[in-house]
This record gives sequence, structure tokens and C-alpha cells, in this order.
Amino acid sequence: MKTNKPLGSLTIVCGSMFAGKSEELIRLARRALYAKKKVQVFKPVIDDRYHASMVVTHMGVKHEAIAVKSTSDLRQKIDPETEMVLVEEAQFFDNSLADLAMDLADRGVSVVCAGLDQDFRREPFGPMPRLLALADEVIKLRAICMKCGAPASHTYRMIDGEPVHRDDPIILIGATESYEARCRNCFKLRKTKRR
Repeated sequence: MKTNKPLGSLTIVCGSMFAGKSEELIRLARRALYAKKKVQVFKPVIDDRYHASMVVTHMGVKHEAIAVKSTSDLRQKIDPETEMVLVEEAQFFDNSLADLAMDLADRGVSVVCAGLDQDFRREPFGPMPRLLALADEVIKLRAICMKCGAPASHTYRMIDGEPVHRDDPIILIGATESYEARCRNCFKLRKTKRR
């Protein structure tokens, strides 16, 4: 039985920092805009590293975005006519982002969520594991290790040039001053802090 309902989808773009996730999100948004689709791009309010209302790559490529405080805020700001919803820094949202993504895809909307699949400890990050499990397509990008030049899948956090402790807070908004992409061989954390 054929239907005229558009086929929705859920695509996840993931990888370490400096792997090109934001570039891929912007590329997908622009491609949909060229196809004359109604597109909305969202980002979390807490990510204001480069701009409060733009998705900005580490290389300075920009795309307009709507900054939101939460998944429920994001849900309220989706225009009913929107055909494609793209979410930057998905790891910073709560687990209900996966429910929203599935609701939208089931209604015929193309959904793209980009984010870190692992935190600085190499643990699954926020709603990303569930989003990855529910995705129709996963684009896993790798960076270049900033220590040895090998392919890198891990985000490495440092403070004053020293590796952080395993029990440091998970969220620290930053870029090259706090983070590096690292390969498996060059990834070394300090143990938990002594009390």
C-alpha cells in the first residue's frame, strides 16, 4: 500500500571533537535548503563558544541556529511546516531528545543529531547511545590525533597542559584550549583525585 506521507529518518553524526561533526551538520542543512526544504537548526544555549545563535565549526564556517534551553524548549520551537530538524551538540540534551527525534521521524520529518558519542573519559555521553541505537543512519567521523597524527576517535581534556582526572566534571565547554583529539595509543587520563 503506497502512501503520500514523506518518509522520515533519523541520522546521527558522531565522533570526537575536531572530527568535522558541525561541518557535516551544516553540509546536510545546506543541501536540504538547496532542495527548497523547510529546515530548522537547533543548538543548546550552553554552547556559546563561538556564537550564541549560530552553529560554528572550529574553522569558522557558520550557519544560523535557534538556541534552546532543553528538549521541551526545542519541541515548542519546531515549526509545523518544517521538513528537516538538525540538532547540534546533541550530547548536551536530556534523554527525551531521542523520543522527540523518533516522534518527528515517524511523522515524516528528516532529523539529524550531531554530537560527541563519548565524553572525555571515553564513556557514552548523554542521550547519544539511545540516539545511535534508534538511528536509520550513523555517520561516525574520526579526527586526527593532535599528538601523533593517527586517526583519532577520542576527546582528550587537559587543564594547563595536563590531563584531567577521571572524576572531573563531565561538561566543560571549550575548544583547543581544553581539548584535543587523541588516538587510542595517545589517550591517557590521570586516575581519580586523592581525597
